[in-house]
Order: sequence, then structure tokens, then C-alpha cells
Amino acid sequence: MIEPVRHWFRRRFSDPQVVILTTFLVVFFAVIVLFGGWIGPVLAAVVFAYLLDYPVELGMKLGVPRWLAVSLVFIVFLALLAAVLFGLLPILSHQISQFFTSIPMMVDEGQKLLMTLPAQYPELISVEQVNELSTAIRRSMTEFGQSALSQTLSWIPGLVTLLIYLILVPLLVLFMLKDKQELLRWFKGLLPREYGLSLKVWNNVDDQIANYVRGKFWEILIVGVATWVGFAVFGLEYAVLLAALVGISVLVPYIGATVVTIPVAIVAFFQFGWTAEFAWVMGIYAVIQALDGNLLVPLLFSEVVNLHPIAIIVAVLFFGGLWGFWGVFFAIPLATLVKAVMDAWPREAQSA
Repeated sequence: MIEPVRHWFRRRFSDPQVVILTTFLVVFFAVIVLFGGWIGPVLAAVVFAYLLDYPVELGMKLGVPRWLAVSLVFIVFLALLAAVLFGLLPILSHQISQFFTSIPMMVDEGQKLLMTLPAQYPELISVEQVNELSTAIRRSMTEFGQSALSQTLSWIPGLVTLLIYLILVPLLVLFMLKDKQELLRWFKGLLPREYGLSLKVWNNVDDQIANYVRGKFWEILIVGVATWVGFAVFGLEYAVLLAALVGISVLVPYIGATVVTIPVAIVAFFQFGWTAEFAWVMGIYAVIQALDGNLLVPLLFSEVVNLHPIAIIVAVLFFGGLWGFWGVFFAIPLATLVKAVMDAWPREAQSA
């Protein structure tokens, strides 16, 4: 039993390139596990650098010097960041506050609706069951309110973290864009000579990450704006908040769209009831989700390596549990990394 394992190990790791690639992977995942919570500003800066590098490269192709292209793109980035901070966030904060204020009213309306069920369907549900369900709902709402209050009281550390992000992330983005070639040369200078296999895997994954970040940005923007317009047409309350939730939900394939349907349906139902407006709002929401999955995603992610839905869901669950938000965001690129290693490893190792 031991000899076949020893033979496999010797055959697979006899190539120095395979050893180097394995070392990189071990160090990479060790950093994720041990320091994932500390390097959030760096990861945020990497995402924005990937996103902004494309217009910089496009400007250089048009003959604009790199320093000027970086300066113009960075100024636009700061302007958009300021618009989000001083334009969108206050609206979201106001609508979140309104939503929490309206929760007790929604609970009361829900209880009144539940109390009508025993008379309409006596063979399916009894008054005792409705009372037990109402008690459970009130208990859950109380616990939710207490949790929200405790989160509100801890706003000072969150504010400090936000200020750190607002200072560090733009600076890191600027240096990553301005000194891109110098940083790449410095990093390659640290590598041993036998890094051909690692470079092959990285070039593949680098392209996928760039396409993924740009695609997700446009998907979030398009889905969020389309949802806001659709909800605003019918005067749905909390339209900006719900549109933001729908836009962010695309970060979690399959699961996000299912989860965010619940608050959309609840808000629409308590505002419109079982009316044509409710049907129209949910119909528009369903159309946006269908167009996103069947038209927008194939269009934006045509250059990203295709992964089976099971692989995507497993990657989201695994890397999300391992790394939190950033694990969910980078689940598909990380799954692509695993796939690239699996595709390259046997061929390279057997040729040694």
C-alpha cells in the first residue's frame, strides 16, 4: 500500500516546476486562511485595479501616455466613489432605517392574514397552530431587532474600518496602476528559474480574473439599475434598497437570486396585497432575473472558463465558508485556478 503511494509521489513531484507550483498554492491558501481578514483593503484595491486597468490599456493603445491615462482614469474613479458615498449611501441608509421601522407593522399585518387561514382552510391549519406560528414570528423579530441594535451600537469600529478603506484602497489602486510593470518585474525577480508551469497557470487565471471582475461590475450595475427602474415605475417602496440587494445578489450565482426574492416579495405584498400591481412587480423581477441568467451572463462572461453549476455552488460554499465575503466574490476565479492546475498538472508532470 505504501509503495504505490511513494511511487506516485516520486513521479508527480520529480519535476521542480511541479514542486514550485505546489509551494505557491500552499502559501496562497495559507495566506487566505491565516490572514484573509487582514488583507481586505489589498483585495479591494486588486479588484478595482483589475477593473481600471482595462481603460488605462485602452488609452495607451490610442496613444495616450500611461501616466496621463492612469491620472484620468483615477480621477474618474475618485469622482464615482464620491458619488456613491455622498449620493447613493445616504439614500440606502434612509431606506434601511424606514424598513426597520416598518417591520412591526408588517408583522401585525402578517398575523392578521394568518388568523384568516383557519376559517378558510380548517382541515389544513388550526387556530392553535396559527398562535404558535405568530409567537414564533414575534420571537424571531425580537431577536432580529436585538441583533440589529447590537450591530448599530458597534458602529464606531465599522466607521474606523470604513475610513481605513477609504484612505488605503484609493492609494493602493493608484500605485498598482501606476507601477504595474515595476511590481510585476519585482515579483518575477523573486521567483526561481523553473516557474514555467506556475506562469502558465497564472496567465490563464489572470485573464479569467480580469474578465470576471469586469463582467461582475457591469452585471451588478445593469441588473441593479434595471431593477430600480422597474420597481420605481410602480412606486414600490424601498426601490433603491431592493435594487441594491438584487444587484449584489449576482455575486452569489443561483443562491443569491433565490434569497433576494424573499424581501422583494414581502415588500411588494405588504404594499400592494394580492393585486395586479403585485403581479406586475414580481413579473418584472422575474424577467430581469431571466434576462440576466440567459442573456447578460453569457454575453459578459463569454471569455471566462465554463464551470459546471455544481462546481460553482460548491466553490461558493467552500471558499465563502473559508474566506467570508471575499471567498464568495472570488469563488469562480478560485475554482478556475483549481481547474487550471488540474488541467496543467498531469501533462507537465508526466512529461518530466
